[in-house]
Amino acid sequence: MTTTVPETGKPSVSDLAFWALPPERRMAEFTELRQLEHPRFFQELKLPFVKQGPGFYALARHADVVEASRTPQVFSSEPCSNSIADMPGYLARYFGSMINMDDPRHAKIRKIVSRAFTPRLLEKMEADLQSAATRIVDDLIAKGSVDFVSDVAARLPLQVICDMMGIPEPVRPMVYDRTNTILGLGDPEFSGGRDYSRDGITRLGALYGLLKVMVAGYELNHLAMKLARKRRKNPGDDLVSALISAEVDGERLTDQEIGSFFILLVVAGNETTRNAMSHGLKLFTDNPEQRALLLEDFDARMPGAVEEIVRMSTPVIQFRRTLTRDHVMNGHQYRQGDKVLLFYNSANRDETVFENPDVFDITRSPNPHVGFGGPGPHFCLGANLARREITVMFRELFTRVPDIRATGEPDRLFSSFINGIKHLPCTF
Repeated sequence: MTTTVPETGKPSVSDLAFWALPPERRMAEFTELRQLEHPRFFQELKLPFVKQGPGFYALARHADVVEASRTPQVFSSEPCSNSIADMPGYLARYFGSMINMDDPRHAKIRKIVSRAFTPRLLEKMEADLQSAATRIVDDLIAKGSVDFVSDVAARLPLQVICDMMGIPEPVRPMVYDRTNTILGLGDPEFSGGRDYSRDGITRLGALYGLLKVMVAGYELNHLAMKLARKRRKNPGDDLVSALISAEVDGERLTDQEIGSFFILLVVAGNETTRNAMSHGLKLFTDNPEQRALLLEDFDARMPGAVEEIVRMSTPVIQFRRTLTRDHVMNGHQYRQGDKVLLFYNSANRDETVFENPDVFDITRSPNPHVGFGGPGPHFCLGANLARREITVMFRELFTRVPDIRATGEPDRLFSSFINGIKHLPCTF
């Protein structure tokens, strides 16, 4: 059933079919959404076997997304931020990471995790990052035309994360596959079900997809917990060893918390960075003058290019917040228990903040995008790592194969959560 916004009567962002529209169509709808006073959607994505709860407000403007991000005591990440519907207990067990927590618990776990990233670990990570990028481009040159996503963009963040965590080589393909399953719920390529964008979600298809996600979460969680138990007996120089020893106020992470953090790390750190890189190649292919500008002075212009790639691509489309109390924002009254979705993709095209927002401009300054989340306690913990990975990968590519380009349109992930690219042919 199509959900509508009362003010417009058009298919809304809570309609599954909306997310199968071409990107330009979707962004045009968000442009109109930003003009509405207070768009509210009274129905949610209809998922069988999942309790829906009330509808949600869509925060489409940059100012609203920023204010909600800066006011976590009102716009809460609990009970969950990465699911429009309240997350069932059988999934929360694996995906109940710190992004679904508020302070003080969120702050404590975040601080423990931050302390695990020691100078020694960061130095090793930098060396691993560069050597991985070199090997990836070596393989690219040997192969010639490839799928940029699977052969380039997906390999670097996965390699870095698995190196950091000390994940054995034989199980790394499993890690990659399970992250695709988790974020590909609803996409027939990863869910193994019907084409939901055309046919809608059947009860059987939804059950099958949820079971696959639950199994994927269990396997990743179990892998990390098993590593944690090993490192407690025989510590090494990897992130798992650092996580089990890091503490704040005498408190350390449990094996379950390490498992949930690992899922967050591989899903957020792998999927989002690889999608930013894939979008980046397409943006440079479609805007050759920006590529030429970058290559004139790579070191000086790449930091701005990274921020513009993240703004234009916005790998994470939205997160949810729940009102802890009645609150007035921009003249509108919100009530305790109301849900809001922070649409980062729309905020990053807000014409009141960004001049010519649909233009890719690596010299854009200032660039107050919210592609790593809005300001506040939930700003992406891995933002600097993502920036570094994108920089190192494009430096290696544009140094050794400067004419690399996409040769077709992206095969896009069907998702209301991740602005993903599944496949992107390229040549040089």
